[in-house]
Amino acid sequence: MTEKRLEGRIAVVTGASRGIGWQAALALAREGAHIIAIAKTVGALEELDDAIQAFNGSTTLVPLDLMDYDGIDRLGAAIYERWGKLDILLGNAGLLGAITPLGHANPTKDWDKVLGVNLTANWRLIRSIDPLLRQSDAGRALFMSSSAAHKCKPFWGVYSVSKAGLEAMVRTYAGEIEQTNLKVNSFNPGGTRTGMRAKAIPGEDPMTVPHPSEVVPFIVDCLLPDCDKNGQLYDFPTRSWKSYDHPVLG
Repeated sequence: MTEKRLEGRIAVVTGASRGIGWQAALALAREGAHIIAIAKTVGALEELDDAIQAFNGSTTLVPLDLMDYDGIDRLGAAIYERWGKLDILLGNAGLLGAITPLGHANPTKDWDKVLGVNLTANWRLIRSIDPLLRQSDAGRALFMSSSAAHKCKPFWGVYSVSKAGLEAMVRTYAGEIEQTNLKVNSFNPGGTRTGMRAKAIPGEDPMTVPHPSEVVPFIVDCLLPDCDKNGQLYDFPTRSWKSYDHPVLG
């Protein structure tokens, strides 16, 4: 029998109802982790639970809108009461928002909501869950970024700002926990066959970009106890780690 590399570990996965989050939750569960699956859609979470139960994995379903910041605070308290620690945080949930000139972006629907989910919610997760990750013997946190954080293409401003802010936050957090057992990094999946990608580039043949299931083995590797990287970005398109001491992505 193949050894499960995450046996007995507890993992939070946000945006677990579809795409990369769904596939990552499955992959982490197959490695033995108990998945705390977070998404807004109850039905999709139940389907994920069925898929994980099919191979005798275990889940806790948390229907939660990540704009409900008080709910994120309650999540940390609930995890503490039940497990007393957390081993893995995968901050995967994200919004694209409108691809539009910055001056045309809707202040609430575009700016506030995209930055709220992509940046502020991840900060609230850190605020709520950091003490739990520090209780793990090898806590790992990984946040999904994008090349948009560096390319800053015209009309992608709101999304680019949110991901650039996320990477700055991750780098700051990584420096703050450098003397602990916790490691914190970012991950760029590149173009992936997801609903967000289809919305962003509707004319693209989806078969020309990787399926999320091709990406998640690399995500799992970043969350293993033996991953010793901290404050860096894993770039899936080049299959390599990028240090922020040098130019990261063109």
